[in-house]
Amino acid sequence: MYIVVVGAGKVGFHLTRSLMADGEEVLVIEKDPAKADRIITELGGTAIQGDGAEVATLEEAGVGRADVVAAVTGHDEDNLIVAQVAKQRFNVPRTVARINNPRNEFIFNHLGIDATVSATQVILSIIQQEIPRHPFIHLLTLAGGNIEFIELELSDASPIVGAPASELALPDETAVPFLIRDGQPIVIQPSTIFRAGDRVIAVTTGAHETDLRAQMLGAGTETVFGG
Repeated sequence: MYIVVVGAGKVGFHLTRSLMADGEEVLVIEKDPAKADRIITELGGTAIQGDGAEVATLEEAGVGRADVVAAVTGHDEDNLIVAQVAKQRFNVPRTVARINNPRNEFIFNHLGIDATVSATQVILSIIQQEIPRHPFIHLLTLAGGNIEFIELELSDASPIVGAPASELALPDETAVPFLIRDGQPIVIQPSTIFRAGDRVIAVTTGAHETDLRAQMLGAGTETVFGG
């Protein structure tokens, strides 16, 4: 597999080292000559000095034959441009972009970047595992279709407690496949009665999160963002 990494900072350096250890063919693009030279001298890798957001530099790197382009600079705007050019101009099958500001994740997903990585979101998700009883948590967002995996913890005040699943009128583009009760997963059937304390796993889109929250938890429920 041929992988082009744009950005040779700490993230790019360690990513390149790990990929090379796995036997992958890696080329690094880096603006800073000293950082590019470090890839060559310390890792024995291949690096070129240049701007990875420029078409000429990507052509020099042979991005047209790359299987993956990973844009991991410290600047979201650069990562977005790199990933977009790789995808649209060079038809790279897989683009991965580092996001430094979580607020930019929607833009990356909307513009078709295959996968995004936000260190802030990963750390926040880990912390939230230690904070008890958040009723509405984003578990995962899939790029491309803005698909959200969400966990909702039902309380005594939840409108659906005591009702069977057959009576749910879910928003469009939403599914509720299973719940966790007393630590055990349960596949939801039409006859399943919802109970307080159930942790319901739902799949929806960003456009329907508010409706889903209101239906299952009631209006005004706080949203907590996870990984």
